[in-house]
Amino acid sequence: MDLPEEIAACRAGDGDPAALLGEFRRTAVLVPVDGDVPRAAVYGGIRWIYAFTDEAALHRFADARDADARTDAHGTAPPEPRDYLPMPGARLLDHVIPASDGPTGVALNVADEHGSMLFPPVRGIVPPEAAVDRDPSR
Repeated sequence: MDLPEEIAACRAGDGDPAALLGEFRRTAVLVPVDGDVPRAAVYGGIRWIYAFTDEAALHRFADARDADARTDAHGTAPPEPRDYLPMPGARLLDHVIPASDGPTGVALNVADEHGSMLFPPVRGIVPPEAAVDRDPSR
């Protein structure tokens, strides 16, 4: 199965989380950037890097953010940039996240109500040194 199919299976309760993670690691995802910095949001004390399975998912997110900006109290927020870098999910998990300041995970396809998935910064998903549940004795 491809990544969207693995997400759908897991969300339906029929998927294999290990297969989902493996497919994410093998798939080139699109990471929106400001310069060379991945776009992210902080929620629950975790920095969530945005990533998308394709340009359509990225544009749905950017369009939703643009609509929110137009309806803010001042109407002054600029449109969301649509610059992105394609990268394998493995690179994001194994290199980008460990280089980040503080706990960092991946929020995949966040504008898609039924196609989104979170990859939290826990052992088995990110390297042990970047995991929030790491063994403190190491």
